Amino acid sequence: MDGTRLVTHLAGLGRLAVAFSGGADSALVLAAAVRALGPADVLAVTANSASLAAVELACARQIAAGLGVRHLTPETAELAEPGYAANGRQRCYFCKTTVLTTIAEVAVAQGFPALATGTNADDAVDPFRPGIRAGDEIGVHTPLRTLGLTKRDVRAIARGWGLAWADKPAAPCLASRVRYGIPITTATLARVEQAESAVRRFLDDRGLTCHDLRVRDLGGTARIELDAAVAAEAHDDPRLLDAVRSLGFAEVAVASFRSGALNHEPD
Repeated sequence: MDGTRLVTHLAGLGRLAVAFSGGADSALVLAAAVRALGPADVLAVTANSASLAAVELACARQIAAGLGVRHLTPETAELAEPGYAANGRQRCYFCKTTVLTTIAEVAVAQGFPALATGTNADDAVDPFRPGIRAGDEIGVHTPLRTLGLTKRDVRAIARGWGLAWADKPAAPCLASRVRYGIPITTATLARVEQAESAVRRFLDDRGLTCHDLRVRDLGGTARIELDAAVAAEAHDDPRLLDAVRSLGFAEVAVASFRSGALNHEPD
């Protein structure tokens, strides 16, 4: 069983810190580490910066608390890194270098020399994941990738263990919503977060359930991406368009969600 293999693998790493985003992948590594080592020998560390949505930080805190592990949330300074702020196609490399270096330093200071991430086997073959190289250079463990566990495997193991977040939608950092070439600033990230919060409120008011939701910042315009059925039902509702337009976007459109959409569009 894949879950057993993962627990056995982590047991061999000893005291372990997990770079914990709150997503399903790193949450599974954290849960498996607790099974392998016990909560006292596991540390969750979440990078707290403008690129992490407040709702995701709150979710990370809840998951860590439920697993009984100590959870640290050091502030990280990606925005001070010119390669990140410029928002070129290697942005994730500069981000992960900054974030994982900070997390590793915090972990070592707390007595946790080994650091693992939630990088999975699908990530390893995705051509749009320059951040993986940063992790490899720093020397972090990637147990899911090492064992060949995909996102589908992650969710299957989590369901088998009865973990409530097994089907949690992917929630990449806020910067991933900004078209390449548009500088990343605190204000840019805050506007994306506010726009997605506004869309969620609209959907709640309409009684619509949406699994995947993004607001893409295309410069002066925004694109709201929703599950296809939801997008079809809400695409021309002026309340939805106005809610996002009011945040400073000149034009707003609605489209079906496509994972990593900006990676496939010209800068």
